Amino acid sequence: MTTKLSLAALDTIKAKAGVPGYDRSQLTAGIVHFGVGNFHRAHQAVYLDDLFNAGHDRDWAIIGAGVLASDTTMRAKLAAQDFLTTVVEQDNNRTGAHVTGAMIDYLEPGDVAAIVARLADPAIRIVSLTITEGGYFIDPASGVFNPTHPDIVADAQNPAAPKTVFGLIVAGLKARRDENVPPFTVMSCDNIPGNGEVTHAAVAGLARLDDPAFADWIDANVAFPNGMVDRITPATGAREIGIVADDYGIEDAWPVFCEEFKQWVLEDHFPLGRPALEKVGVQFVPDVAPYEHMKIRILNGGHAAIAYPAALLDIHFVHEAMEEPLIRAFLAKLEHDEIIPVIPPVPNTNLGDYYRLIETRFSNPKIGDTIPRLAQDGSNRQPKFILPSTADRLTRGEDVVGLSLVSALWCRYFAGTTDSGKAIAFNDQSADRLNRAALAAKDDPMAFLALGDIFGDVARSDLFRGRFAHALKTLWEKGTRATLQLYLDGKLEG
Repeated sequence: MTTKLSLAALDTIKAKAGVPGYDRSQLTAGIVHFGVGNFHRAHQAVYLDDLFNAGHDRDWAIIGAGVLASDTTMRAKLAAQDFLTTVVEQDNNRTGAHVTGAMIDYLEPGDVAAIVARLADPAIRIVSLTITEGGYFIDPASGVFNPTHPDIVADAQNPAAPKTVFGLIVAGLKARRDENVPPFTVMSCDNIPGNGEVTHAAVAGLARLDDPAFADWIDANVAFPNGMVDRITPATGAREIGIVADDYGIEDAWPVFCEEFKQWVLEDHFPLGRPALEKVGVQFVPDVAPYEHMKIRILNGGHAAIAYPAALLDIHFVHEAMEEPLIRAFLAKLEHDEIIPVIPPVPNTNLGDYYRLIETRFSNPKIGDTIPRLAQDGSNRQPKFILPSTADRLTRGEDVVGLSLVSALWCRYFAGTTDSGKAIAFNDQSADRLNRAALAAKDDPMAFLALGDIFGDVARSDLFRGRFAHALKTLWEKGTRATLQLYLDGKLEG
């Protein structure tokens, strides 16, 4: 028998799962968060829930917001359970569930007036975002904000009825300025190098298209701290909903599963104050960049590296990929030979130890993370997680055999079939053109590298072009297994 998740049911639920140790009615909002997906509910919301449970800063509760169709669906599911979420933490040696209550409301997506009014509320001192790597209107190759994107142009032409997150933020900031309310801090929680700077560029860049003077005001007055976030959080499906019901007796329409490990490193730049997150494990540092480089290139780059060989070998779960000796050895060699050597030093951190931790996390069989999740949105992830390491090595005059192979595996994946002939279901906003380019690249490898908005200057390197072409040719002729073995044996150079 299950109990539907709600505030009224917490006394029943606490027999099998942790529940908030605070009176939810005593929380007041201090944060509006755009992009209430699984990662946010497993990360920022958990840290705040921990803080509230410890008796601190209960005026920093979260109000959700969003602009996508998926946000409407999420809002409906969460509203039906009083905005509570069951978080299931799964480590190799233990599993536990607890209900979080840090979110107290969720604004109706599309209700511009209500969202802007809430953003203008002086009680809101932070606006945070998890809108995925592809949500920032960045040119993938240059990493620069793209003011010509149709959605941005539309918001600039009609600022009173914005449809993007950044249009809403600009409208909220303008309302605060006009009402003489100090601006909120804008805090990105996405996996993007310099995510605060990238967010600043998007907000001020959009404002500048309509009102350059207001953009200057944003530059001078609004804080955009950089941050590094980390917690492996797979998608929710019927499997996860069933486990929560069977093991914990909770009927949760959208629970979150995640690993036990979590990390959050932030620059301490919050002019209107912030919750005392250092009390629950958040690191506040003067410069996040070293931590970002480490995490994005070793962990996210590692995910991007194993996604495509695993998919080509018909492997579904990430831990199963790590159980495949060829893939595990490929990742280790790639990280130690080509990725870790171009990562700057990180305070009080041994990068070799960090990689061993990542290897353990990827191997966790309980979390149920999937290869299709890692393989999605490569057009945004490859330029952020893999190609920067490639570019750094080329700048230093160093070889890129392994990193070129990663790009070739991505290309081979987008040809549309696995090594066994099974059709691949793509999940990428650029899937059609990637598929066309990958099929053309079977005969002309440069057809894939001609995606200049993705590969940028890297594609102009003769060394990279040669390594990529040879790796792709080998993948087509010998298959993924044989190609990985050649790389491991030091025989893939061509």
